[in-house]
Amino acid sequence: MRKSLLVVALIALPMTLSACGGSGDGSDSAPGGVSADQARTLNDAAAMLDANSVSANAVGIEPETNS
Repeated sequence: MRKSLLVVALIALPMTLSACGGSGDGSDSAPGGVSADQARTLNDAAAMLDANSVSANAVGIEPETNS
């Protein structure tokens, strides 16, 4: 009984660990599950948003006071 359980465990362990691998299609994957092209596009969009942003200090927004 123990021997058969050991054999099953030895077979199941590599199969379980192989499921942790990449997509298998050879594409580069960036963190977050996006492709390298998608990550590049997201970075470009973030750079555009940063370039168009305005500081709250530049427009003279007064902080709210709770009176």
